[in-house]
Amino acid sequence: MKVIAIIPARYGSTRFPGKPLTLIDGKSMIRRVYERSSAVFEHVCVATDDLRIFDEVKSFGGNAVMTSEKHHSGTDRCYEALQIVEKKDSAKFELIVNVQGDEPFIEPGQLLELMNCFNDSGTQIATLVKKFSPDEDIFTPNTPKVVVSKEMNALYFSRSAIPFKRGIEKDKWNDGNTYYMHIGLYAFTREVLEQISKLEQSPLEIDEQLEQLRWLENGYKIKVAVTQYQSFSIDTPNDLEILLSKR
Repeated sequence: MKVIAIIPARYGSTRFPGKPLTLIDGKSMIRRVYERSSAVFEHVCVATDDLRIFDEVKSFGGNAVMTSEKHHSGTDRCYEALQIVEKKDSAKFELIVNVQGDEPFIEPGQLLELMNCFNDSGTQIATLVKKFSPDEDIFTPNTPKVVVSKEMNALYFSRSAIPFKRGIEKDKWNDGNTYYMHIGLYAFTREVLEQISKLEQSPLEIDEQLEQLRWLENGYKIKVAVTQYQSFSIDTPNDLEILLSKR
């Protein structure tokens, strides 16, 4: 299958303006994400709405395209970028990987685990989850949780701790039980990416501010793989300081 990894990158983050251009040990954040993605995929492209990011990617020899400023999600930006790349290169990709532009230390192994989901020919969308360790906070709304079926398809995503443990004190919910944190990394078949890019925002998506709920509400299946790799997304300058202090 012909695969492309697309990295959506915006300059105008409310909590961390200019985040993709932040230098980490002399390299921009977006360059680090690009290089780690390139270790797995032959075709990688940054999708941005800002010339500063576009120019940065071009400066290190990367591939980038300019996309609209009006997108509500990275997935929508990915589909526009896919159309631009396919038209420019007269190419057709069968699988599209949406790599988060704010995870400069993403492990190539995670990307391979994601792709293994498509060994099942029925997979439409794939994503990753990781088990919470007993000392991790399952109640923080900043880390989405997910429950899965026996077939390892996502049943629901939430910023709340799910499942709810009725009759058990909350400080004991994560004692020996399995809670899954969602790793915000996706892959789609081309057909499904085209379809979901045309969907209107859904009620659950708006309530939880999680775009993947739009897909579930519209009947799409999301295959889940469990990873041992810890991903760290950077939302604020403080997140970056904490992450660097732990290396």
